[in-house]
Amino acid sequence: MPVHDWTRVDAGLFHAFHHRWIDALCDALNTEGLPPDYFALPEQTIRGPIPDVLTLRLSAQSGETPTSSRAVAVAESPPRARLVRRSEAEIYARKSDRVTVRHRHGQIVAVIEIISPGNKGSKSEFRAFVEKTAALIQQGVHLLVVDLFPPTKRDPLGIHKAIWDEFEEEDFELPPDQPMVLAAYDAGPPRVAYVEPIAVGDVLPDMPLFLKPEFYVPAPLEATYQTTWNVFPTVLKRLLETPDLKPHPRP
Repeated sequence: MPVHDWTRVDAGLFHAFHHRWIDALCDALNTEGLPPDYFALPEQTIRGPIPDVLTLRLSAQSGETPTSSRAVAVAESPPRARLVRRSEAEIYARKSDRVTVRHRHGQIVAVIEIISPGNKGSKSEFRAFVEKTAALIQQGVHLLVVDLFPPTKRDPLGIHKAIWDEFEEEDFELPPDQPMVLAAYDAGPPRVAYVEPIAVGDVLPDMPLFLKPEFYVPAPLEATYQTTWNVFPTVLKRLLETPDLKPHPRP
C-alpha cells in the first residue's frame, strides 16, 4: 500500500494512526518476527527516553548469538538499503566499563521510533528527540527510525543526518523526489546506519531491526501499515485519499 501524505491532516489524526501502527508492529514482531526469547512492548517507560516500541530479551547472556532462524546475519544477507554509513571512531572507547539502561522485565536491545509532527514541532522538542535517539545508540541499543514527514527547517537534510551527526559529521543529502527517510542503526561496534529514502506513494520496505551487532530481523513496516490502514475510520481515510481540491478562480 503506498504511503499517504500525512501532511494533509492535522497531527492528531496521525497520532491516532501512529498508536494503532505501534500496536500492529508489536503484534507482528511477537507472533512471528522475533526469536522465541525476545518480545516487543509498546511505549514502556525506561530511564530517560520513552520510545514507541521496545524489543526486549529475558535473561540475555553476554556474547550470546540469537539462535532462531528468524534472526539474520548481516554477513549472510546484508540489509537492502541504498545508503550504508559506518562509524568506527569509538570502538576502543566502548571497551571501557559503561552503564547500560535495562528494563525491569529484561534487557533492552532495540527500539523503534515512529516520528510524529510533535518531534519536529519546536527546536527544544527536536533537540530532545535527537539526543534521546543518539543516547540509545550510545548505550548499545539498536534503533529503527520511521519518518513519514518531509524535512523541516529543523532537519533540512532529514532526520538521519541530524542523528548521525551526533557520531559522524559527513555529507548527506536525500534525493529531491524522496524526501522522507527510514533509518536502521546497528549500535555496534562499529555503529552502522542503513538508510532508505522514500516518498509519498512508495510502498514501505521491510527494514532491519537489529537484535545484536550484525544480526537483525526484518521489521514488517508495509504489512503493519496496511493492517493499521484497514481498520482506520473510513471518514478519516477520505481526507488522505481524496485528491486536493484546487480553488476556483475568482471572477
